[in-house]
Amino acid sequence: MTSILDTALHLAASGLPVLPLRARKLPVGNCSACAKSKCGDRPNMLRAGPCRCPAPCHAWAAATTDLAVLNSRPWAGAWAQATAVAYHPGGVGLTVVDLDDTDAIAWAREALPATRTVATTRGEHWIYLGAMQSSNGVRPGVDIKSSMSYARWLGPGTGTMTDLPASVRALVVKTPAAVRPSSLAVAVPVLAGGGECPHRTPAYLERGIAMAEGRITEASSAIHTAVYRTFLAVLSAHGRCGCLTESHVARLFAAAGAKGESERHCTDAWTNARTKLGI
Repeated sequence: MTSILDTALHLAASGLPVLPLRARKLPVGNCSACAKSKCGDRPNMLRAGPCRCPAPCHAWAAATTDLAVLNSRPWAGAWAQATAVAYHPGGVGLTVVDLDDTDAIAWAREALPATRTVATTRGEHWIYLGAMQSSNGVRPGVDIKSSMSYARWLGPGTGTMTDLPASVRALVVKTPAAVRPSSLAVAVPVLAGGGECPHRTPAYLERGIAMAEGRITEASSAIHTAVYRTFLAVLSAHGRCGCLTESHVARLFAAAGAKGESERHCTDAWTNARTKLGI
């Protein structure tokens, strides 16, 4: 019988970046050097990117095609815990539309072009050529697994893989109107003296916010990182002086939302930037 590691090695040799999954489709737990996802397995974390730890501790970021790494001593304990193999779809230019039930499958057959299909425990994976932003819960029973995400390997599937359609990309696009200033869980510092910036003019602030919106809008890749860095730049200039208002923050969140960022990811990025600056 083929072992889980043998399967992983075969997939890696074919160019698919893989990682072990333990029970309940969970990745192997964090190593002590990178507790609480500091290596970047969550898209909103500051150091998102390939994991540099000696063990596969951070989900998609640990996925690799390096056979020597997969066979190395630090990974041996991970494979001993493994109950399945997962892969990073975005790492090889793929997108998995995860359909969790029969209703979701019925919707996909009506709304999406046919492509390669893999049966899952409760539904199907539809696999397309092309990478995009990952997002869970884009509609009832439907998740998108591509960049910065992982999918369980359940076999090669059937059917011909087709190009990623605009209809799938559209599932993660949020309109700016979806971000409401009154719902933002963001604490904006305000000066006791009315909130006017003591070292910049109002026109400077307006230009800064407009430039920040443009920076987010023009980002063509690594959207999570672009949003975080833009928030960090704005807060570096105005986070302590009290000139930012809820309206300014809403504009930044709206620009991020138009690029597909959820309000939760925006709030996380804003909070991370404030923490980084000690605000």
